[in-house]
Amino acid sequence: MSAAIIIALVLGLHAWNISEYALTPGNATPVAPLVKIHGVATNPRHDTIMLADVYLQSLSAWQWLTMHFQSHVQFVPAAALVDPGIPNDELGAQGFLEMRDAKQAAEVTAFRTLGWTVPATRTGSIVNGVVSPSPARSAGVHVGDEIVAVNATPVRSTCELIGDVHDLAPGTSVRLQIERVKISDAGTLSWGPVQDLSVKTAAVPSSVGVSGCTGLTGRPRSWLGVSGEDGFSYRLPATVSIDTANIGGPSAGLAMTLSLINELSSGSLTGHHVVAATGTIDVKGDVGDVGGVAEKTVAVQRAGASYFIVPEVEVATARAAASPGLKILGVTTLSQALRDLRRLGGVAPQPLTTPLVTPDTGALRRSL
Repeated sequence: MSAAIIIALVLGLHAWNISEYALTPGNATPVAPLVKIHGVATNPRHDTIMLADVYLQSLSAWQWLTMHFQSHVQFVPAAALVDPGIPNDELGAQGFLEMRDAKQAAEVTAFRTLGWTVPATRTGSIVNGVVSPSPARSAGVHVGDEIVAVNATPVRSTCELIGDVHDLAPGTSVRLQIERVKISDAGTLSWGPVQDLSVKTAAVPSSVGVSGCTGLTGRPRSWLGVSGEDGFSYRLPATVSIDTANIGGPSAGLAMTLSLINELSSGSLTGHHVVAATGTIDVKGDVGDVGGVAEKTVAVQRAGASYFIVPEVEVATARAAASPGLKILGVTTLSQALRDLRRLGGVAPQPLTTPLVTPDTGALRRSL
């Protein structure tokens, strides 16, 4: 084979994008330097609690070939990263929305764990997926947009949104009132004023089943082509910001929650050990599983952590990737993580500012 043919083949492999991604170890980053809290006392002698991330890279055929000779690489089909019908161009926005949700849940859970009452207000249905093709996609609905009304009737949850179109005949025009999302280059979400958007419903695809919402029976007659999550606004006792520029996904939730509790508490939460954590968090304190745990374990080891807290279902994966010097702790709840840290010499969280019941005088629009 001539050199010219080989060069042409290599160039072709570089240009040929395939439907596969590579997960490789990212960074283990201390959370405390990323956090700013105003309005309550904070601990200047915070522990080192790290979040772990991975690099997600779309692959050309050439990269796919060469990465098979590297260690600590997980290959993921593009279809595994999004729900059926959701195009890959939604992936970035979905990741940043998931991070925004993780930060919100971490803040609420941290304050509630320390004894504060944090009132919640439902705000609408936040779009977390747009099917292609679909009426919503054609009308320009985007991941992160919040639907707050249908035909001037307020929407306070995703089930209310589904109910508003459930029994409409296909081809019915509806007027959505939407707070349009803006996503910065660094992945920060903000919302603009309400805009009207006209969308014509379509017949429901055969792949769509019953909604599961209370009071709605049978399959819907009409369909917009969006999936959603309930929007909430929480009235926090302080202003909190966490700088997670260019990091998407929900997996930093547990690490951010632990770090916030440590920032707001006296004493050492970790017994002065260097601890990393991964796992989703919700406002009830439940910890959920995440992806890329083997690659995150490598990142945590490189950063010098002594302990790595992971979702219970991921313990075997983390231990298989860990060196002998890294101890793996599996948890299913925040309470369990705090108990494990006390066994390592940490103290029970004691808030530096005495919690007060926050009067429900109108929720703040956003806490992030």
